[in-house]
Amino acid sequence: MSVTAVRSTILDVDWSAQTILPIEFHGREVKLEARAYQGTDPTYQAFVLINRVPESKAAEAPIVRVHSGCVTGDIFHSLRCDCYQQLQAALEVIVDTPNGVLIYLPYHEGRGIGLVNKIRAYALQDQGLDTVDANIQIGAPIDARSYDLAAAILFDLDIKQIRLMTNNPAKVEALRHEGITVTEQVPVVMEPSLYNKRYLETKRVRMAHKL
Repeated sequence: MSVTAVRSTILDVDWSAQTILPIEFHGREVKLEARAYQGTDPTYQAFVLINRVPESKAAEAPIVRVHSGCVTGDIFHSLRCDCYQQLQAALEVIVDTPNGVLIYLPYHEGRGIGLVNKIRAYALQDQGLDTVDANIQIGAPIDARSYDLAAAILFDLDIKQIRLMTNNPAKVEALRHEGITVTEQVPVVMEPSLYNKRYLETKRVRMAHKL
């Protein structure tokens, strides 16, 4: 298995590396191209999985998921959010398409406020605040995420037009602002549970997510 590491000239990308990664997904083995990127800020790192069939002549733009890292959801399957369910749904689409990309941004934890602040906000939600007011109460931004590195990665992959899997119109506009053409917003809507019903409703009402 070959591994390469290069210094990129693409804006906002300092280092990148790539290999082939076999994964187990829903009981089957899937081999995907894997890349790691580091921004000019070394704490900004990204992991990318690509399913790209060279001979594919698909007319559509590639389907892309830009996924914000969530330790509680993605790893421990927390029921307080829908992050794990969205990640699995996105992967299912990506591994079954000849032109799919997952960009995973660990530094987006807690909508960019970090793990400690996220748990502090959770504690305030236990007291009755919603996700927006909890962030405000601890002095954190409602959403501190930026998408410059994600856009730089897409340019590095020679992808300038995408179909974006997201419910968040702000993510669409942020990538467009960085020069990426989003031809379609593909929703990733999960059924609410007892634990995340208010979380999803807050995203819909106060953050304009398409739910």
